Amino acid sequence: MMIQKQLFLAFFRSGLVGFGGGPATIPLIQKEVVEQYSMLTADEFYEIMAIGNTLPGPIVTKMAGYIGFRVGGVLGMLNAILAAILPSIFMMFIGFQLLFQVKNPSMIQGMLNGVLPVVSVMMFMTFLDCLKKTNRSFGVYKGIATIFGCLIAIVVLHIDASLVICAAILLALLLPVKEVAKA
Repeated sequence: MMIQKQLFLAFFRSGLVGFGGGPATIPLIQKEVVEQYSMLTADEFYEIMAIGNTLPGPIVTKMAGYIGFRVGGVLGMLNAILAAILPSIFMMFIGFQLLFQVKNPSMIQGMLNGVLPVVSVMMFMTFLDCLKKTNRSFGVYKGIATIFGCLIAIVVLHIDASLVICAAILLALLLPVKEVAKA
């Protein structure tokens, strides 16, 4: 029963302070499930994140479902998904009430402007962690080439991101991977 409580707390807390959606919440989930409760190793977490990013739908609920199932079975999956979505539901009700009461839109915009840099830093930190993992298993040059190739394909050539993800998966399957010693 302790694991169910830990799962709930990990995803509820992450959802409660994870302003900015899924990508901004990922570092918080990592802190909880990898560092706080040691439910997963960092490598396992990044593998789950990579798989979750290849599937359609919100990343947080996919990760909550998978991690919950992995460490707590079906009950853990349901528990983690519920914990991940409850903060958003509560905040929507509270946020709408505040929005209708606050008559100063510049105040709301000011609050959002204060939060966005923090969200950007959190997402950048997740990017750096993923880059380290990529460099260890894929190699620095292949990793950087893949990142820039994907960036050019999406931003410059306007290729749909889902097609770029599929191409990157295919590329990863075809290219040899360095053997990484487990710590």
